[in-house]
Amino acid sequence: MPGRSPDASDWEEEDGRMPSPYRPGLRVGPGLTIPESELTWRFSRSSGPGGQGVNTADSRAELVWDVERSAALSPAQRERLLERLGNRLVDGTVTIAASEHRAQLRNREAARARLAELVADALAPPAPPRRPTRPTRGATQRRLEAKKRRTDLKRLRRPPAD
Repeated sequence: MPGRSPDASDWEEEDGRMPSPYRPGLRVGPGLTIPESELTWRFSRSSGPGGQGVNTADSRAELVWDVERSAALSPAQRERLLERLGNRLVDGTVTIAASEHRAQLRNREAARARLAELVADALAPPAPPRRPTRPTRGATQRRLEAKKRRTDLKRLRRPPAD
């Protein structure tokens, strides 16, 4: 409403909590929020776009999270993450680098989003195994009839044998 000053209820989400920029930690899913204290940041010069500040601004952001020592994970979650992210982990930590934006803040947001997506995908339950099926009798019959028609057609194309 115009003329009305914002109060705390304007900043709350539907579930009554503060929106993500004002909440401590990185929300991965409904069952997991990584505390901000477990996330480590490193900044360096980006090789990407930057204009006049390309050689002076540390706009590249690296987000480091120690999966092995995280207190936010249950033992089952930790085991699944270590198994599924095994090729991405170095000494039990996962590192996400973002340098596609000119501003450090946008690169930080991109790195946070990428880490949340990576962890959510790794924690997702495995797909149910494929149940083997056999072709129906009608499908097999149609396939064999189509092969016969094709054979007859090719036979008609041959030159006559004397």
